Amino acid sequence: MTHETTRRTVLLATGATGAVALVVACGGGGDDNGSAATDSPTGENATSAPAGQGEELASTGEIPVGGGKIFKDEKVVVTQPEQGQFKAFSAICTHQRCLLGSVSDGTINCPCHGSKFRIADGSVANGPATNPLPAEKITVEGGSVRLV
Repeated sequence: MTHETTRRTVLLATGATGAVALVVACGGGGDDNGSAATDSPTGENATSAPAGQGEELASTGEIPVGGGKIFKDEKVVVTQPEQGQFKAFSAICTHQRCLLGSVSDGTINCPCHGSKFRIADGSVANGPATNPLPAEKITVEGGSVRLV
């Protein structure tokens, strides 16, 4: 007889503290490709969060068209590939986890090893990174960009 380890077995074996950590770690959000955001018709990484909720990162005027801004404390980069189209991504490089350093010439740039990611979708424009930046959830309302 073989015994297959299930989530229930792990939860029972780890006790209350481990179970809480495991449940939190296995919590929802995201789609099949690991992205936590969904694109709205305007191209924003938008969510269904109630209006006005979430941490305000910046005004829309602070995010340059064709560029972006890195929020180091939040480890998020917000871009505006086209007028009125806002995107947000993790500001941690997928190569070796360095904090991204700048946004210029249509890319988000890592100072550690030279990886570059496209501002429109977080995809790799230049390695050594091979994985895109994970999307982050934001809302854009009333001239305010908020992290959800």
